[in-house]
Amino acid sequence: MKSDFLIAITQLSAEKNLPREVILEAVEAALVSAYKKDEYVANQNISVTISPSSGEVKVFAQKAVVEVPDNPQREIALAEVRKLNQNVQIGEIVEVEVTPRNAGRIAAQTAKQVVLQRLREAEHDAIFEQYSGKEGEVVSGVVQRMEPRQILVDLGRAVAVLPSVEQVRNERYRPGQRLKVYLMEVVRTSKGPQVLVSRSHPHLLRRLFELEVPEVYNGVVELKAIAREAGYRSKVAVSTSQPGIDPVGCCVGLRGIRIQNIVSELNGEKIDVVLWDANPIAFIPHALSPAQVLSVQIDEAENTAEVVVPDRQLSLAIGREGQNARLAAKLTGWRIDIKPASAAEAEKAALVKEAAPEEVAPEAEAEEPTPAEAALEPEAGEPIPVEAALEPEAGEPIPVEAALEPEAGEPIPVEAALELELTGLVEEEAPKEEIAPEVTIIPVKIPVAEVPSGKPQLRFAEDIMGSRRGGGSTKGKKKRRKGDARSSAGKEEAGQAAGGRRARTIPIEHEEYEGS
Repeated sequence: MKSDFLIAITQLSAEKNLPREVILEAVEAALVSAYKKDEYVANQNISVTISPSSGEVKVFAQKAVVEVPDNPQREIALAEVRKLNQNVQIGEIVEVEVTPRNAGRIAAQTAKQVVLQRLREAEHDAIFEQYSGKEGEVVSGVVQRMEPRQILVDLGRAVAVLPSVEQVRNERYRPGQRLKVYLMEVVRTSKGPQVLVSRSHPHLLRRLFELEVPEVYNGVVELKAIAREAGYRSKVAVSTSQPGIDPVGCCVGLRGIRIQNIVSELNGEKIDVVLWDANPIAFIPHALSPAQVLSVQIDEAENTAEVVVPDRQLSLAIGREGQNARLAAKLTGWRIDIKPASAAEAEKAALVKEAAPEEVAPEAEAEEPTPAEAALEPEAGEPIPVEAALEPEAGEPIPVEAALEPEAGEPIPVEAALELELTGLVEEEAPKEEIAPEVTIIPVKIPVAEVPSGKPQLRFAEDIMGSRRGGGSTKGKKKRRKGDARSSAGKEEAGQAAGGRRARTIPIEHEEYEGS
């Protein structure tokens, strides 16, 4: 019987993954609750002890030592106690064994419930102690069940909760899928400890780097800053204190094997590893990679940085929907304003133009009027006669209008003066005609062959070209064969006149050429 009891204790310890001492304490507490319902030890302060080696159960009741007991369940006589221990004095509390022989059915059922409750509490305490020390670590689990607002992940001893806010938007989960999650917090609840995990936390990326890169785990390479948009893109700034070590190369690995393992775990999330620098002017261009930065100007008072990039790389620096610039701002902690080179140069030119002093034009000196202008200046209240305006000064050339001026005493009409002036201008501005080179034209006589009918014949360029290319139609050849000797002689003469070429003659039968 006792051996069976110890075997049961050992099995419970293995199933619940609890120490054997914890199981024994739970059974002792359950027996205390069960024996209190027994009439023999009712209304007594009792305790139960179980021997770990033999499995023997003993029940002890606490009683006060008095001369004459009034309540036998809580008091004991001094003479009775002196039989067991001679050093006991009146007023002391002693434990007296009161183990009942048998327990009732109700007591056994109560003991069972208490044992299960105590084991459950002990298990919850063990889970809380185990996972509370792992906060901030990466744990592996299997998707157990999917609910509308959360996903339950089995971690082995505990079931973790993955809330919807900690899930990655573009990830699809399925029951039985194995995941690596970041353990955020362990909370005690009435139903036991609740474990909260995350897939979108930035520190998940940090822990994955520690798992894949030994230099990061050992502290040789330090992750200075992390900016992450879960499921899409992340930026990691790394540095090292040891000379001769490339921190970016350590994180990327040979042919990118280390970074590829992390990307695969995050379902294809892009990761940029950049070199960290204490100087923001040098760090901000690294954070905006892969875009090229021309210049950086920072304003420490407003914590802003103005970055100039080439025009063709403006979209690359900003990124899709501003993702690259947003992650760079999170990584550096500076508010970044990106401008193209053309806009920056235009602003510089405008500032230089505003800063330059305005040049004041010198006042024009009063020019003395020329004699012609003086002649045209009227006296106060007198009209200017046209003859005076057009009259030349002594020693000046006479204009065309003056040469054509009518006799003295006759005024020149204004229309005539203007017409003459315009005529003179046109004649002066008229361009000289270009004389074409002389061309000598040599007339060439082309003899006209005569036909038996006596009518003149004409030759066409089409006929000549046709005879050159290989002849005309068969009909024309037949006509030439029917001609007489005079016609053939005429053709030969025409051929000699045209440079030795054979000429075709076409009879003119139209009335228009009969009289020629």
